[in-house]
Amino acid sequence: MEIKVVRQIMEWNENCHAELQTYLNEKKILMINIMGSPGTGKTTFIIKLIESLREEYNIGVIEADIAGKIDAEKIANMGIPVVQLNTDGACHIEALAIKNMLPEFDLDKLDIMIIENVGNLVCPAEFDIGEDLKLAILSIPEGDDKVEKYPLMFTRADGLILSKYDMKTYFDFDEDRVINNALNVNKDIKIFRVNSNKGEGIDDVREWIKAKMKI
Repeated sequence: MEIKVVRQIMEWNENCHAELQTYLNEKKILMINIMGSPGTGKTTFIIKLIESLREEYNIGVIEADIAGKIDAEKIANMGIPVVQLNTDGACHIEALAIKNMLPEFDLDKLDIMIIENVGNLVCPAEFDIGEDLKLAILSIPEGDDKVEKYPLMFTRADGLILSKYDMKTYFDFDEDRVINNALNVNKDIKIFRVNSNKGEGIDDVREWIKAKMKI
């Protein structure tokens, strides 16, 4: 019985994911799912990405956390429409949660929806949530073994952000190991080197996203 329930949830989630993709395609909205560990720099990266895109595109953000609204407040202070999703202990977002939150936005005025998933390298990778692009963020201080330990995250990601790249000189971080492991599990993954504090590498991510736009 337990196996059957899990299967039903996953199948239903896929149906909802496909429904969301169809709906957002009609609205010409590009949805980006940003995933990574707590403290890897997801919110800082999102802020810099918004700054680089907002002159050309209208952006909305869904901030997911187990509790609190710290990151959502940072986005709101930029004048960007944002909704906080508190999962109350769940380690990931499911497609239904996104479907239920979209009415909080004026979708006719948006071009891009950015989702900051719950900080976790395991569960978020297992659930499609209507996104067009999945971005995995791996910070230099986390270490160079994460692709080997959590391969599904990098297998399913369209892009890999090596964040806090300016700290590479301070850590024993084998960049070649990470890149080779990522390409071994996903030959199509696009790799970016980013220092979000200074905005270095953000332009490359912006141009990649622009090429994916639906308008």
